[in-house]
Amino acid sequence: MASRPGPPPGVRPAPPLADGDLAEEGHPAVDAAVRAMVNAASLAPADQIAQYEAAYETLRETLATIDQA
Repeated sequence: MASRPGPPPGVRPAPPLADGDLAEEGHPAVDAAVRAMVNAASLAPADQIAQYEAAYETLRETLATIDQA
């Protein structure tokens, strides 16, 4: 069984979430995508898929812009 990789050197892991609160990480698009995924848990499964796909697209686009910088 392979071990799960840790964060790259120099990157600190995100603080654990307590009592269902979300930690704001400082990037508005990423924070909004994370909130959307958390909120999707209360939706019907068909609606969850749309939320997860939208969050994935936001995260993908955000990472692409970081790579281009």
